[in-house]
Amino acid sequence: MESAAGMSQDPNNERRIAHIDMDAFFASIEQLDHPEWRGKPLAVGDGPRSVVSAASYEIRAYGVRSAMPVAQAKRLCPQGLFVPGRMWRYKEISRRVMGVLQHFSPLVEQASVDEAYLDATGLERLFGPPEEFALALRAAVKQETGLSCSVGIAPVRFLAKIASDFNKPDGQTIIRPQDVRAFLDVLPVQKIPGVGGRTLETLHKLGVSTAGDVLRHPAEFWGRKLGERGLWLHALARGVDDRPVTPFTPPKSSSAENTFSKDTRDPATLRRWLLLQADRVGSDLRAQGVRGRTVTLKAKFDDFTQVTRSRTLPEAICDTQTIFDTAVSLLTELNPKKNLRLIGVGVSQFGNKPRQLSLLQPEPTDRPKGALDTALDAVRSRFGKGAIMRGDLLDFDE
Repeated sequence: MESAAGMSQDPNNERRIAHIDMDAFFASIEQLDHPEWRGKPLAVGDGPRSVVSAASYEIRAYGVRSAMPVAQAKRLCPQGLFVPGRMWRYKEISRRVMGVLQHFSPLVEQASVDEAYLDATGLERLFGPPEEFALALRAAVKQETGLSCSVGIAPVRFLAKIASDFNKPDGQTIIRPQDVRAFLDVLPVQKIPGVGGRTLETLHKLGVSTAGDVLRHPAEFWGRKLGERGLWLHALARGVDDRPVTPFTPPKSSSAENTFSKDTRDPATLRRWLLLQADRVGSDLRAQGVRGRTVTLKAKFDDFTQVTRSRTLPEAICDTQTIFDTAVSLLTELNPKKNLRLIGVGVSQFGNKPRQLSLLQPEPTDRPKGALDTALDAVRSRFGKGAIMRGDLLDFDE
């Protein structure tokens, strides 16, 4: 058995952080689920007032990018496919991706729906050198989801994230400890996390264009110029980033919202949106195996003002009907006098909080409606989310 000292001196145990980034995630899922869309320019985002949330690599050739107004994207690529987002589907695939990563390391930190960090330190005895490890990761994700991802591996977090973007799509980049200094010397300073906007303007005025340029001045100089941000910038420019990979933290809420193609305050229309959203949120809660006590209604009016209304229930719930009934009650209390452009439902405060039972009331039991949710979940799990839906939503056009 090797001693602790021996382990620390073993060059094979150098710190290795992997960053996994799915390629054009939302758009790739749409092309996966709709084979007829594969190879065609596609953007997730529909409606004149929405923005592009994801762009396929085919449509990026026309200059279309995420966060671009859909109207502008359609002018750039009139022949492109513009489809509404399906966040429930993206979350479903995301959970499968994270499940794959857990097979490689117990230290996985999900950074967003389509990216994660993984501590790969010491895993070379199981998976080989970094190149083989990255290949194995990508192959496992592809086998499980049918989608490609890009991987970056480096001694520190921020470099792993930067590296994962270097050979997209479906690529990998390895930065070894001995290559860090050369890599940073020519790295555009705007690639460093947190550098943008005014900070970038300040750096350019000081003649700083690469991370290597930052080191022309000591940390004290950057502290005076940019405060704590300057000290952080100097540390990263030196390749110092001690942040660990923090394993998965259970989510604190689940929500769904939609922006309408046309503003409305029609009660029947709003109720159907709430039912659709309650169905999605309830399904997500049950998939995670959690319940929440607080239901929140979010509403944005046609003048862009926004309000929320919440209600905390006596016990934690995850069934669609209770979420829907509570949201409708909150909407009735809100009694909007202006048209709405967005509505949403969320559930939070997970866990069952102990409460005092009344001697005059029977102990609560599972609601019969929970059986319907269980049946719907089972069918959707086997045949897909679109295999079955509630009757009130059959002819509802999202």
